[in-house]
Amino acid sequence: MSELDSIVAVVTGASRGLGRGIARALGSKGATVYLTGRAGSATTAGANALEEAAAEVTAAGGKGVAIYCDHHNDAEVEHAFGQVAKLSGRVDILVNNAAAVYQELVMPGGFWEKPVKLANMIDIGERSNYVSSYYAAPLMLAQKRGLIVNISFYGAVSYFHGAAYGASKAGTDKMARDMAVDLKPHNVASVSFWPGFILTEQIKAIPKEFMPPELAANLPNFETPEFSGLVIDALYRDPQRMAHSGKTLIGAELALNYGIKDTDGKQPPSYREFMGAPHALFETAV
Repeated sequence: MSELDSIVAVVTGASRGLGRGIARALGSKGATVYLTGRAGSATTAGANALEEAAAEVTAAGGKGVAIYCDHHNDAEVEHAFGQVAKLSGRVDILVNNAAAVYQELVMPGGFWEKPVKLANMIDIGERSNYVSSYYAAPLMLAQKRGLIVNISFYGAVSYFHGAAYGASKAGTDKMARDMAVDLKPHNVASVSFWPGFILTEQIKAIPKEFMPPELAANLPNFETPEFSGLVIDALYRDPQRMAHSGKTLIGAELALNYGIKDTDGKQPPSYREFMGAPHALFETAV
């Protein structure tokens, strides 16, 4: 069995939304996927959300393993990766998706008029990515291969949801690039990954008549949560994946290069021009 036939992945924040879809997609490619999420996520995603997400990975053709982990607690993160090491002995792909997301992000007004808790996005987002990578890296170095994917967004370079959101995403992009410098001698790649707008369970639950008109009009372009997972799988399998290390990658553009369409058959668009992302942003490998 080759390394590409037995991929071991960790997807953080996988009890719902994008993380859950990425885990399903990796499962559909036969991966063993460790899904992390807080026990307290039951209040928003269902009482057994993480176990259900792991079961979906298994049903898709992989092996899903739920690990309860609060990414605000470094000791729990260390324990989670200890479990992965014990059960599988390695990590091939780490997807850093866990994030603190609050409804107050879309409130009108300046950052000082919104709850100060929005600053938690820098902890459960940028900092949590660092800590998960810290514990995953030694498992990758031991086998001289691996891929760390940090989920970010266009808010890193344009105003989107305010200062806390932007700081978290911009910091994540730079951190991924700097990690790539340290990891390069060990054949481990580190990238920042920008998905498009995601058709999550939460978005699906909103009646179209209650959506802002511009949101409803763009729904056909929204990516399924699985789309990013398919692109990430292709990136890991790419013999030239190290050529991407240190880059900030737009998922829709990478999908075109790999000939990947979404699960519903569409080719999701890049929002580079619409969101004002410069072409010179971290597009060279380290």
